Amino acid sequence: MDKQNTLLRQPGFLKLWIGQSVSVIGSQISGLAFPVLAVTYLHANEFEMGLLNAADTSAFLVFGLLAGALVDRWVKRKVMLVADLVRMVAVAVIPILWMLGVLNIYHLIVIGAVLSIATVFFDVSYQSYIPILLPKEYIGVGNARLETSSQISGIAGPGIVGALLNIFKAPVLLIFDAASFFVSALSLWFIKDREQPKPKEDRKPLKTEIAEGLKFVWNQKLIRAISFTTSTSNLFGTVVGTMFALYLLSPKNLNLSVTSFGILMSIGSIGGLIGATATPRLIKLVGEGPLVVWSALLSGAVQFLIPLAWDIPREWSLVPLAGQAFFTSFFALTYNITQVTARQRLCPEHLLGRMNASIRFMVWGSMPIGALISGVLGTVFGVLPTIWIGCIFGLFCAGFVFFSPLRTMRQMPDKPDDY
Repeated sequence: MDKQNTLLRQPGFLKLWIGQSVSVIGSQISGLAFPVLAVTYLHANEFEMGLLNAADTSAFLVFGLLAGALVDRWVKRKVMLVADLVRMVAVAVIPILWMLGVLNIYHLIVIGAVLSIATVFFDVSYQSYIPILLPKEYIGVGNARLETSSQISGIAGPGIVGALLNIFKAPVLLIFDAASFFVSALSLWFIKDREQPKPKEDRKPLKTEIAEGLKFVWNQKLIRAISFTTSTSNLFGTVVGTMFALYLLSPKNLNLSVTSFGILMSIGSIGGLIGATATPRLIKLVGEGPLVVWSALLSGAVQFLIPLAWDIPREWSLVPLAGQAFFTSFFALTYNITQVTARQRLCPEHLLGRMNASIRFMVWGSMPIGALISGVLGTVFGVLPTIWIGCIFGLFCAGFVFFSPLRTMRQMPDKPDDY
């Protein structure tokens, strides 16, 4: 409790916390409005949904490593501020194009790619910023606080957005997401921190600095195992997720309402909130390493509730889908808070950006590949078989952490191997 109270007295963290909480609310809007817009307004097919989802995460594969090297040279707070402003403008373009009557699925794909580029710079900076903003002993508490707020913001948001989509058009609601990016940028503007740009005389060629980040991640056996599990999980999770909006909303599939989509997102946020608040206690109960392993195993298992919803009466299909949403978010938060905190403790400060970018390159770079695979499989085999394929292969992703020292490691180290 003392740490929680002290954390809230950190003015920089408090501003970051408020700004990100507002931004998350906006993200709830776009997270629901984008697929609804694509499926119900622009009538995207399986392949187009694959392209859209690929565009949304493509920058992590294309620009991720470069972003890490650049972020380690720049002031991370300023990088996040600029990224927020770029995302604000990009999202605001969608309702403008819609009001002009010219919006099509390919506009959405291009805008998704722009958002992806800004997001890769924001996320790499964001994950590298907490260790700069807070003392080491507060990093875990700070991560848990940010994730808890994120999930609280997401509980009521999607349900309300789902209801609003029955009143307002999806493109109109995106105006609020654009405004949330402005609020986030404003909060970052007022934060004061100790970070300075890396002196030019200390900089090496970009290629060398990128290689240092990759080498660090590869040489740390725990980070390597976590990265492989997360990367493959995201690959096959994206195969499933790319088809999910079509599976849920299309008249050819479950044909559920937009409100149901919003309810599922809210249930997922409840699971995430409980997971975020439970993580410190679960760490004490089972240990850091076992919590990472069991979270990965159970997260893969609950994905089968999605295709199983097809084989029960439609009026009951929301029950397994709600279970999947709840437990996926619960285990995602217990997994992510534990392993991200351990990574941040373990990595030297001057390598934080490149370490996070190298991992993002692996774990998010697999997502556009999964989206394209999903689009092709969906076109050839259909939505439901594609979801089954993603679930079956996704079950084995936890093997990398299961067959590693993490399985019996109650506390992960605070310093890197051989560094």
